[in-house]
Parts: sequence; structure tokens; C-alpha cells
Amino acid sequence: MSHDEVVRQRFAATAEQVAAASLRRLPELSEQVSAFVEPSGDERALDVGSGTAALAFALSKHVREVVALDLVPELLEQAKPLLEEYPNVELVEGDAAKLPFGIGEFDLVCERAVLHHVPRPELVVAEMARVTRRGGRLLVIDQLAPFDTLVAIELDRFERVRDPSHTRLLSDGDLRALFEANGLMLIRSRVDA
Repeated sequence: MSHDEVVRQRFAATAEQVAAASLRRLPELSEQVSAFVEPSGDERALDVGSGTAALAFALSKHVREVVALDLVPELLEQAKPLLEEYPNVELVEGDAAKLPFGIGEFDLVCERAVLHHVPRPELVVAEMARVTRRGGRLLVIDQLAPFDTLVAIELDRFERVRDPSHTRLLSDGDLRALFEANGLMLIRSRVDA
């Protein structure tokens, strides 16, 4: 079974629970993302690996348009009932490592809790950078690996037992290296405990 199939199987089986958990925190997420990103209101945004589109919905009141892309159609189905309330959100089924968009189509490209579910996070970051317009911004919201390598290895082992779609947590240094490799400049970062 391919990793994509593992991801689809795992999240298709829990789509309703994922939706309930992620959408319950929508007002708080909207406030946090708006304060951190400080959008102008005219951006075209992309939520990569959107799941049930919580980040897309959180952004929608602060930008012109949001495209929410996910590999798992069952997760996108959970988001459909909210589209009337968020008419500037579009749902698209697709692969984060092969985004079906042209170079520079988006002003703001985001991911939330995706990179530790993909076997090649460098491809996802490269694709995110590719579809971001020159001068645009990327937002990465993800769990970080602990500084201690042995602790990080043990945490990854635990996570893979708990969740077979988990690949590996990236460290702060890993993320910074991916940004640099793609010509990205880190403007702002925040680590929550």
C-alpha cells in the first residue's frame, strides 16, 4: 500500500471526528491566523492539505478567495456544508506534492499539520513556493521535532504506531533549510508550547 493510500484510508475513516475537532476551534484559529499573517483582504490564498478546510474557512473572512486542497475526498465532503457560509472558499481534491496550479497563482499559501504526514516534505514546500507569486507569503503551521535527536526519534516511533500516516516531524532547522533551499526568507516565526 502506498503512503497516499495509507493517508486516504486513515483520514477517510475518521473524517467526521476530524471535522468536529478542527471546525470547533474555527473562531480562535481565524483570530490567530489573521493576527499572525496580517492579510490585506485582497489575497488569493491556498490551503495545502486542508483536511476539512478549517484553515481555509479561518482565512476566508480576511482574504479575497481561498482554495482548499486535500488528498482525501471524505475530508472535503465534511467541509461542503459550510460553503454557503464561506462563499469565497473553493474545495479541490489534489496532491500537496503535485499542486494542480500554475507558477505564482497565489498571494498566500498555507499548510496546517501536513508536513509530518508526507514522505517528501521538501516536495510539498517546493510546490508551495512554486505556486506563490513573487513577493507572496507562505504560512507553515506544524508540529516541530524536539531538539534532542533521540527524543525526536522516539516521538516519531510513537506517532507512527498511533497514526500510520505519520512520517516524521521536522525540526526548526529542517524547516529553515527547506525555506532557504526554495529561496524563501523567514519573516516571522512563533513556537507555542
